[in-house]
Amino acid sequence: MADHVRIGVLGAAKITPAAVIRPARSSTVAEVVAVAARSASRAQEFADKHGIARVHGSYEDLLADPAVDAVYNPLPNGLHGRWTLAALAAGKHVLCEKPFTANATEAAEVAAAANASGLVVMEAFHYRYHPLAVRVDEIVRSGVLGPLRHVEASVCFPLPVFSDIRYDYGLAGGAMMDAGCYAVHMVRLLGGEEPEVRSARALLRGPSIDRAMRASLRFPSGHTGSVHASLWSSAVLKLSLKAIGENGRLSVFNPLGPQLLHRLSLRLKDRSTTETFGRRSTYAYQLDAFTAAVLHGKPFPTTADDAVRTMTVVDAAYRAAGLPPRQPAA
Repeated sequence: MADHVRIGVLGAAKITPAAVIRPARSSTVAEVVAVAARSASRAQEFADKHGIARVHGSYEDLLADPAVDAVYNPLPNGLHGRWTLAALAAGKHVLCEKPFTANATEAAEVAAAANASGLVVMEAFHYRYHPLAVRVDEIVRSGVLGPLRHVEASVCFPLPVFSDIRYDYGLAGGAMMDAGCYAVHMVRLLGGEEPEVRSARALLRGPSIDRAMRASLRFPSGHTGSVHASLWSSAVLKLSLKAIGENGRLSVFNPLGPQLLHRLSLRLKDRSTTETFGRRSTYAYQLDAFTAAVLHGKPFPTTADDAVRTMTVVDAAYRAAGLPPRQPAA
């Protein structure tokens, strides 16, 4: 059995240093060994800047590299599915950025391939691997809140650069895709069941592109939920989640990047407590989980099957808002 995971990166995305390069430097079992970009010069520039030894002029060449065990896929949303499938066909494990694919139909196709391959395919919901999210899950599942009444999550941050790919419908962009998939995943975690989208309302940047969206949900057991996502709206910065039960409430400030600043508050009928956790990054915990799955077969929560369930809610929110679900890039 190999004693470490050699990672190749598809593209030169801005998130890559935080997501895998820096965490790998402090890992004893992970190494970023190769990068490919749309142009060889861009790949070389990225490799030189970040100390990556191998450079490929195409994604296909990287996938064919026998020195690469696993692929990190931070390409635009509309390309996630295509290149995750290509990586699986090449026998590589995959850490794929969220959202997993352009829509639930594509997610199901990728999940089927992942399950048939025996390879590790992880959706990069990095927040889920931090001790804060683990503790949130523990509190809600313990029943201390009593029967749930309502759960909600907001992921709102300013992105006023409208030329950004996240506003490009052709690349499966939109606020619900980029920020909202986090909020949907968090609400699914809190709610403990798969919700139905009852209604949704979007603020538009273009004919099919949402710059913000709110969606109302209902879970099979009767509790309600809400999701708020924004790239550009009056909700400039809001990162929070909340679970309200008959016996109390759980509130979290900044569940997305708790290494920067965060707070978990639990208010029950007889006591109130506040908890905080360390400064180690969510991405470092995620890389730990990914390498443990690859090297030792350890289970993890953000599987391809889980991604299908998240994308099902995202698609339903778009339809409820009168917008089309996203499509894979042509």
